Amino acid sequence: MLLINNQEVEQLFDMKSCLEALETGYDDLLKGDAVYRPRLDVWVPCERPDGYYRWGTMEGASRKIGVFAIRMKSDIVHWPDGKTEEKYCMQPGTWCGLIMVFSVRNGEPLAIVNDGLLQHMRVGGCAGLGARYLSRSDASVVGVIGSGGMARSYLEAFHEVRKLKKVKVYSPTRAHREAYAAEMGVKLGLSVEAVETPEAAVRGSHIVAACTDSTRVVFNEPEWLEEGAHITCVRACEIGPKVVKRCDLSVKLGRNTVETMDEGMVRLHGNVGYIAGQPEERARIPNPEVDNYRGGFFKYFMDLKAGSIPGRTNSRQVTFFINAGTQGLQFAACAGRVYQLAREKGVGRELPTEWFLQDIRD
Repeated sequence: MLLINNQEVEQLFDMKSCLEALETGYDDLLKGDAVYRPRLDVWVPCERPDGYYRWGTMEGASRKIGVFAIRMKSDIVHWPDGKTEEKYCMQPGTWCGLIMVFSVRNGEPLAIVNDGLLQHMRVGGCAGLGARYLSRSDASVVGVIGSGGMARSYLEAFHEVRKLKKVKVYSPTRAHREAYAAEMGVKLGLSVEAVETPEAAVRGSHIVAACTDSTRVVFNEPEWLEEGAHITCVRACEIGPKVVKRCDLSVKLGRNTVETMDEGMVRLHGNVGYIAGQPEERARIPNPEVDNYRGGFFKYFMDLKAGSIPGRTNSRQVTFFINAGTQGLQFAACAGRVYQLAREKGVGRELPTEWFLQDIRD
């Protein structure tokens, strides 16, 4: 069994490999050879009076890749200004997220992978698939709202699927957006400009991506949009209802959480889970409304991939890719491929497989 850290993932896995792995996983899903369980959270009061403990899991399997994977994360979450969500494990600056990978052929435990880099890459990769299927083929200008890890992986994915010429980035902190512009400009060999307002990032852009940790709408001005623009997001609440209404075609990646609510379940931040604690403790958790992403107005990516619904039909359409859902399958596809590459290249720390086996039947 292998223990694979983030530095080794970076050594083994680039965005091109990520997109290929995701396409393989979704090809399997299309023909009935893949499966996933949507995200489920468990909330428990923690020791800090303004936060909560949150345990999150999602899982999936691909027959062709040959693995099952479960992604697990252990977070203390809090909302310092009511507008953004912050999280850590044990102390600010450290996080705990693990992907456990198993063989679907014989049940063997194969790997434990740190999820930090793969988490960003699989989300960015899916945004890239959305751009591949829905943006104009000549899209060359990208506007990004946000300057963190997701904003980086999104741009890498757009760069893989379209011939980009120019990027504009906005985030509220000048130093952050300028650092992003300098780093990504060098990394991708592109002109990346830090701009002063969200409007400047959106206007004139063929692809617009909201990549923030905001719990509120960050873009709700359809008049800023270029004709034929393609829009995508990280969080369900980032894109406002006026922009959603303006879109000619809206496609959601998949069902991102359990649809049927069992007794004791609650819906928080668009995800379903179970919550412990007293009423005054539960009241700590902001719960932004995300009804814009429910109902029948949007189509599903798998129907688009299967060709059962039309995608973009002309260069003037405004398209929207809701990058939420099927997370468990994404982790199986990406972590499974990372494991294969690690074995091929002799990367990772060997752990005795017998440590994870037992002679007592469960």
